[in-house]
Amino acid sequence: MAVLRTLLVSLVLLAAGLGILAAATDGFRAYTTETARRIRVREHPPLVPPLPLQTAAGGRTSFGELRGRWLLVDFIYTRCMSYCSVQGSEFARLQGSLAEPLATGQVALLSVSFDPTHDDPVALADYQRQHGDHGAGWIAARPVDQADLTALMHAFGVVAVPDGWGGFVHNAAIAVVDPAGRLVAVLDWNDARAAARYVTQRLTP
Repeated sequence: MAVLRTLLVSLVLLAAGLGILAAATDGFRAYTTETARRIRVREHPPLVPPLPLQTAAGGRTSFGELRGRWLLVDFIYTRCMSYCSVQGSEFARLQGSLAEPLATGQVALLSVSFDPTHDDPVALADYQRQHGDHGAGWIAARPVDQADLTALMHAFGVVAVPDGWGGFVHNAAIAVVDPAGRLVAVLDWNDARAAARYVTQRLTP
């Protein structure tokens, strides 16, 4: 009888544990926060707020003005020597592989700084130049105020924490925003080919 009671208790605990695990992993599909974010975006694409940005050229644009085209978006800070350095080179590479849809305005590349105090238009232009900017289709920009930065980072699921040395520890990805302004996919930060393939497969012939 004691053995049976122990077995029943164990089964109840196992079932409870499986239920908690299923809830925490989105039905056993996600075992990391990043994976959960990607699934959530894919299944319930959020609308990106149409917030203003100051560009490397010193002008203004906004996520609202950029609607009507596919956007490949990354978040960077120009002093970064790790992810952002590679991301800059990946975006310069995308300028080549997406040359035609960039030229016709079907696609745009957008690098947004989460360090706007340091990353003024001069710093943003230097960042693009250092990574091989071809001069077409790639916009580097910064939010115009802290409230807009906070809203954008929340919308895209970007986390950046000061590292105590003047830089940041942050997550990295290539985010895809569709022509309606919805965040529809989060792709690997170092796979420009996958990003190019994603948008070209969805362009109207």
